[in-house]
Amino acid sequence: MATRAPLEGIRVVEFAGLAPAPFATLLLADYGATVLRIDRPHPLAHSSQMPPPTRDLLTRGKTSVAIDLKSSGGLYLLQDLLRYADVLVDPFRPGVLESLHLNPSDLLASNERLVIARLTGFRRDGKYADMAGHDINYLSVSGVLSQLGRAGEAPYAPANILADFAGGGLSCAFGIIMALLERGRTGRGQIVESNMVDGAAYLASMMRFGTKTPLWNMPRGKNLLDGGCPYYDVYECKDGGYMAVGALEPQFLTHLLEGLGMDETLVTDRNDRDTWPALRKALRLKFMEKTRKQWESMFNGIDACCTPVLGQSELEATDYDQRHLVHLADTPGVDIKQENMWVSHGLAPGTGGEDVLHAWTGWKRGQDYNVEMGGLMKKNRAKL
Repeated sequence: MATRAPLEGIRVVEFAGLAPAPFATLLLADYGATVLRIDRPHPLAHSSQMPPPTRDLLTRGKTSVAIDLKSSGGLYLLQDLLRYADVLVDPFRPGVLESLHLNPSDLLASNERLVIARLTGFRRDGKYADMAGHDINYLSVSGVLSQLGRAGEAPYAPANILADFAGGGLSCAFGIIMALLERGRTGRGQIVESNMVDGAAYLASMMRFGTKTPLWNMPRGKNLLDGGCPYYDVYECKDGGYMAVGALEPQFLTHLLEGLGMDETLVTDRNDRDTWPALRKALRLKFMEKTRKQWESMFNGIDACCTPVLGQSELEATDYDQRHLVHLADTPGVDIKQENMWVSHGLAPGTGGEDVLHAWTGWKRGQDYNVEMGGLMKKNRAKL
């Protein structure tokens, strides 16, 4: 029996951007929302010769229209389009949306059901509000970056996962879902404000609380979960591969030592930090005795919390099944081919967007809008 995706029927308009906002709308699209990206004009957009895809890789299930927002015809078209939308995602710095004559209060007056999600890097207030930044900067002022990295080394940012995607895109999507849920009660949309500084800080709540307890009250890289503990770390193997160890509980540590063929008397008190350097050295030497594949075979099915560090290419080569973020038993996400879970083909400006415009509004090219200079222009405002 065919099932309906949970966000089917939700219409999302996304201003083109990179990383955080596209990730938020990717989540919405994967669960059934129709996502229309607004791109800048391109000479080949909306023509028989499509332009190349943009740099945005998070485009699965989305379509695009190119609109010149600096032109009155383009602006009027978008303003009227938003009367038909459920969600608008704003990835710009504070004040940019207003400078485009798209003030949220005006948009809500025109469509009271609209949810306007505004995602910034820094907070919208405070000393950094008007400054440029990237994931590493948002982590740095949130306090999170100071807690990441090895002892005696500079703080280390784990790619752009924490602020951009978890603290930014995922948090923004969560805010949108909450606003849609509230709209179901009141019939009214609202403004959703999220930023990557607060998002990252919230994700690190336990780390922050832990600084007041023995869990995380030591300097960076000397705590239980940040690389300070020898039985919660990564070890190189004979062939250059790696094994991840997370044997925090006594029984798991016992199984780890048994699997490694090590003397359990090495650990008289696992919480005695004075013994950690010697144990770490012993573990390093032991893991170097065999290849990763050999250790993987040794610990397969054993509760030692010892697993191989697998590469993306390895997983893809073994037909590893990439899945949705969460599974809903009665209303699962959109069925996605595995090929599209491994490879992004990008999205060219103007791809598929006119079909979405017609489905949402009934508009037709030549009757309601024209293509001028690579962008859609409103033809006659009175008819739209």
